[in-house]
Amino acid sequence: MHELGVVIEVVKTVEQFAAENGVTKIDTVVLQIGELSSIIPQYVRSVYPAAVDGTALQDTKLEIEILPGNALCADCRKVFNVREHNAACPRCGGKKMELLGGKEFFIKEIIAS
Repeated sequence: MHELGVVIEVVKTVEQFAAENGVTKIDTVVLQIGELSSIIPQYVRSVYPAAVDGTALQDTKLEIEILPGNALCADCRKVFNVREHNAACPRCGGKKMELLGGKEFFIKEIIAS
């Protein structure tokens, strides 16, 4: 499970941002995680308390937004969700596609209180 290391890096990044911008109290950290990324949201939620323990983010809330794993079919140009359709175009059955999104991992927002 590499999520703990990833979340520790998020904590460091948020702490650095807060220090550089004079933010003294953070209420919520909002992450965006692509459904095709190697990051598992439930693991991020479970390791978050340990990652923030003893840090400036100790009392913060975590929100996670899941970004869809969409692709564009190379044959018929239909946009479809890769997971929902098992990586095959629902219109033509084609397997050649251009991934449009779903592998992202971002700190979307830091909400100060």
